[in-house]
Amino acid sequence: MAGGLGATGSEIEREGNAPPLAGVEQGVTSQGNAAAEALSPEIFGATLGFAVRDLGLVSYEDAQIIQSAMATEVMAGERPDTLLLVEHPPVLTLGAGFHEENLLFPPETYRARGIEIVPTDRGGDVTYHGPGQLVMYPIFDVSHRGKDLHRWLRDLEGVVIDVLSGLGIEAGRLAVNSGVWIGEDKVCAIGIKLRRWVSTHGMALNLDIDLAPFATIVPCGIRGGYGVTSVSRTLEREVTVEDAKPLVIAAFARRFGPVLS
Repeated sequence: MAGGLGATGSEIEREGNAPPLAGVEQGVTSQGNAAAEALSPEIFGATLGFAVRDLGLVSYEDAQIIQSAMATEVMAGERPDTLLLVEHPPVLTLGAGFHEENLLFPPETYRARGIEIVPTDRGGDVTYHGPGQLVMYPIFDVSHRGKDLHRWLRDLEGVVIDVLSGLGIEAGRLAVNSGVWIGEDKVCAIGIKLRRWVSTHGMALNLDIDLAPFATIVPCGIRGGYGVTSVSRTLEREVTVEDAKPLVIAAFARRFGPVLS
């Protein structure tokens, strides 16, 4: 997400009379007036800073409750932009653009294997979360950072690309779908939701996660030979969630300003 996040990465849902968002990909849902406004880099909030909260391993449902409460506080100006870092127990999340045929087994089969299924309001289709995957929920007020949704997505992808570069991995973007890719294999999915310009959901970076459950779905609804990979598989050595957290925080700070105490 956004996420995972791993939604097809590119659908936009709106409420009310919000106009279409030119150039914004799947993996995004929005509410309210969200017409993209391209502003200069100098006013994209680089000096605003953000807080960090590490929740550790927490259920998807509990994380969404916490995330929703924090988003309300950010909207009200009662909380600074906040980056949540979490891991989830095994769960399939179904985005706003979910297609039933992208679950390759009946729901009871997944549950028998200890994998929950949870509908969600992020953009995109179906993705898998589990231990060994770092999920990043940046609860940021994008209205303070340029009101440019395309740039917001690109900067979130850029955070992960920077982290992977620091680990010696060449990663990038593919036109077929949002997220971060190593060759034609997705290593990080993105699915977000905007409400009154406050972004929720986010990215899911595969570190040392068991990739087998991805073979039981059509991840992000992407067909045509594209795959899923992890940092540990790519480097042929273990890279854990704990290894990645300081790299992620540093990469966010380079793009979004200092970490607030």
